[in-house]
Amino acid sequence: MHDSSELNESIQQAVIHYSDSLIKIAFTYLKSVADAEEAVQDVFLTYLQKSPVFASREHQKAWLIRAVINRSKNMLKNAWLKKRSPIPDDLSYLPREEQSIMQEVLSLDKKYRLPIHLHYYEGYSIEEIAHILQAKPATVGTWLARGRKQLKEAIGGA
Repeated sequence: MHDSSELNESIQQAVIHYSDSLIKIAFTYLKSVADAEEAVQDVFLTYLQKSPVFASREHQKAWLIRAVINRSKNMLKNAWLKKRSPIPDDLSYLPREEQSIMQEVLSLDKKYRLPIHLHYYEGYSIEEIAHILQAKPATVGTWLARGRKQLKEAIGGA
């Protein structure tokens, strides 16, 4: 159990260190910067309300990623969001040369899209992704291989 000053400090540090990564992860699901920011804000609000205690910074980050994934999935269940364009118009947060690649990543099926993002953009290992996504490492490896194959074909390298 945290006292309120410890909890506030913990949340402030988490916001500083993880917001950008969490927004990018939510964006891979929601394909909207505004919705991704909303999902991350909701997760930090949950963090504040539930006051979880973490064994380490890695445990904290994994919890936040899992919570953002779950919140993003819940937001996708909203029928209004399902009617949106499958590819976002605004990828201006990325360097220009990465925008076309991210367009292709975002066009992948979500079971390939998130592992690709976590591995290549966030630097997670297959084992770490398996833990975050609650899947077997072999399954994550398969998703990465299939996602890479689809990307290679889409980009024209097949």
